[in-house]
Amino acid sequence: MQRRTLLTSMIALAGTSAFGATGTFEITRTEAEWRAMLTELEYAVMRQDKTERPFSSPLDKETRAGTYHCKGCDLPLYSSEQKYDSGTGWPSFWDALANAVGTRPDNSLFMRRTEVHCRRCGSHLGHIFNDGPQPTGKRHCLNGVSLVLKA
Repeated sequence: MQRRTLLTSMIALAGTSAFGATGTFEITRTEAEWRAMLTELEYAVMRQDKTERPFSSPLDKETRAGTYHCKGCDLPLYSSEQKYDSGTGWPSFWDALANAVGTRPDNSLFMRRTEVHCRRCGSHLGHIFNDGPQPTGKRHCLNGVSLVLKA
């Protein structure tokens, strides 16, 4: 591997590994404020890009009609009409509400994925994959601890 390629790869990884290193958001809080309002697991997922264990979220099997909001700022993100059972163990949707989420490349775990976050507060929600149902063919694979269902 050429030195330039190695350095470029290292810079790209560093830029995507620390959440909040890029972009500014409408709602901001200090680390102490986030920690005070979130559980340890919620903080790890929403602010440190961790992932909850599969099949651990009650929202995975949730079937009530409603809107899924960001736990960090209460922004409506996903409609129950776009939710489906992907069998992966995480709540999955084939699309988000308009102007609700943002994305960015995630090069962690030695693969390239698309990270999805709340566009208003930057909270990590999960990842988007290209193996979902029509009409989008996308699977928004989300951490239930990042969401609140308002039925």
